[in-house]
Amino acid sequence: MSDRIDTREDVTVETAGSETGGAVETAGSETGGTVETAEGVLAGVGAYRITSMETHDIRFPTSLELDGSDAMNPDPDYSAAYLVLRTDDGFEGHGFAFTIGRGNEVQTAAIKALEPYVLGRDVEDMGTLWKDMVHDSQLRWLGPEKGVMHMAISAVVNALWDLKAKRAGRPLWLLLAEMSPEELVELVDFRYLTDALTPEEALEILRAAEPGRRERVAYLREHGYPAYTTSPGWLGYGDDKLRRLCKEAMDEGFTQIKLKVGADLEDDRRRMRIARETCGEDFPIAIDANQRWDVDTAIAWVNALAEFRPHWVEEPTSPDDVLGHAAIARGIAPIPVATGEHVQNRMVFKQLLQAGAISYLQIDAARVAGVNENVAILLLAAKFGVPVCPHAGGVGLCELVQHLSMFDYVAVSGSLEGKVIEYVDHLHEHFVDPVVIENGAYVAPSRPGFGAAMHAASIIDYTYPDGPVWRSLNG
Repeated sequence: MSDRIDTREDVTVETAGSETGGAVETAGSETGGTVETAEGVLAGVGAYRITSMETHDIRFPTSLELDGSDAMNPDPDYSAAYLVLRTDDGFEGHGFAFTIGRGNEVQTAAIKALEPYVLGRDVEDMGTLWKDMVHDSQLRWLGPEKGVMHMAISAVVNALWDLKAKRAGRPLWLLLAEMSPEELVELVDFRYLTDALTPEEALEILRAAEPGRRERVAYLREHGYPAYTTSPGWLGYGDDKLRRLCKEAMDEGFTQIKLKVGADLEDDRRRMRIARETCGEDFPIAIDANQRWDVDTAIAWVNALAEFRPHWVEEPTSPDDVLGHAAIARGIAPIPVATGEHVQNRMVFKQLLQAGAISYLQIDAARVAGVNENVAILLLAAKFGVPVCPHAGGVGLCELVQHLSMFDYVAVSGSLEGKVIEYVDHLHEHFVDPVVIENGAYVAPSRPGFGAAMHAASIIDYTYPDGPVWRSLNG
């Protein structure tokens, strides 16, 4: 393994002690868990088994305030098909798939279908376990490698990484960044990728980034990772609220915002004019159509907004339409195209990059099959020299994706040029280790794990349909 990056000064021990998924900080575990001493953090030792897998259908009524509203999703109820893995030595791993309400029960059932792959196992070989689940021939038939089943695998894989990071006493971004290039390559399934990225090329990328890892960790600790905010831009917000939130974003240190577009062109022109007048001529303002347009419509609509100088246009058409994205990129140049939050797997990302269809790649922490597949996508982006600007917001996506971007900076791309992480100020209060934003940047997480653990009270209150919040609403 490459040189270990010292994290003693700011690592907190976490073990799971709640009956319903809340986390408890302790000074150590009596059953082989992580222990903090004067010498630093000692990783959990000894064999362990996963003894239970608990699922929850958790939904938040965000449609009441139109938070999250856009041209394709006018009334979302941000939701999480949530799971908790427990081990026989006292640790917990948390994960989820993000949805927007109806259908969350289907997603939860898909996660539960993966129980046989984790119960009773000591899962240290994350690459092998990932392939076992993804390559199950009967479950794979439901995709293959896309949709509800693939997102279920993501939830389980991310929960297993959360568990692994807690046992190691490391935040996930640092756990990954401390792995050797050879170990990281072992996580990736290169099937269908080798015409664009071979294991040997991936090793070269990772080895080239090894020098300077320690310095980049220090940079993240001091400065954090740059963020942009979508909070001002929801379609359901009035003009006065748009002005106020744009100004607040600038006052809080954000150096980019994003507005939702695509429902009505004249309305979009008015809102872009307000944002531009509020933020100034040179402030980056991205736009997001959330898949609303056909190709020709996208080209015409974005060109009609060109006078407002969009920083990028996001999801201008179907996420599956690689050639359509390429045509739009040509038709609106020099305005860049960004996409990725609904891209279903590494193969579609590969094609978008090969076709020159995107200028910004937007990974999502919970749509492709978890950490392993996102490592593959980060490597693809590095190979093609395209900056990664992740999708976040939703339920817990900010908490997760910050780890992937920080790992990318430290151990894959080695660069922050052109890179930002989306930030939306919704629902963080429900998480045990919520994101922290300072001066428009994500503060580097120091607590062990992947940040997915929700408070026990939130799980109880927002379980659908019988939690107290939903009982009162459905009265």
